[in-house]
Amino acid sequence: MAVNNTVLSYKYMQYNTSRKSLIISEYGRSIQEMVEFTVQLEDRDERTKAAKTIVNAMAILNPQLREFVDYKHKLWDHLYIISDFKLDCDSPFPMPDKDLTHVKPSPMPYPQKNIKLRHYGSTIELMIKEALKMEDTPERQQVVEAIANFMKMSYLTWNRDSVDDDVIREQLKEFSGGVLEIRDDMKLTNKFIDLKEADRRNQRNKNLRKQRTPTNGYSRGK
Repeated sequence: MAVNNTVLSYKYMQYNTSRKSLIISEYGRSIQEMVEFTVQLEDRDERTKAAKTIVNAMAILNPQLREFVDYKHKLWDHLYIISDFKLDCDSPFPMPDKDLTHVKPSPMPYPQKNIKLRHYGSTIELMIKEALKMEDTPERQQVVEAIANFMKMSYLTWNRDSVDDDVIREQLKEFSGGVLEIRDDMKLTNKFIDLKEADRRNQRNKNLRKQRTPTNGYSRGK
């Protein structure tokens, strides 16, 4: 008897690797098998009823599709795609074009830029170029100071140690061809360092609260 049970278990046990590939995996294998069954129904009215039932089930399985205005149209398109465009029924929407649904988008070329210092990225270089186009006014000086603060924040993102403001001044001057400079008495922001210190302080407070919490599940008596 045990041998027969083992044979039966092997007969009915199927691994996903031995099954058909899911056409749209978000709906699962049950929906795909329901669609395959519906395609084989001989009566058109029965196919239409089954198709509408499947669409409702698809909407329940993927409620996020309801956020789209034409989500019903999208569900019917997915139904036809799962059926490999073999489903013949009365649908409120026309069957999508098979050739258009299987078109692969053209690959996007990865932008290749020669960035002088990668920890600043290309954004700093673009900001400096725009600042150079401005006239030498107090407004441009404000922009230059904002760029310098952003440079320091970017520097500290990659280097956890502090950075001297003179380093930022020299690099800004170098990138701008000696045109853009900040005041010698200007103190660059340390917001990034302040945020890191705040995180460390919060972690210390959290550890202290854990140490003070009783471990036996009962509150301490007065």
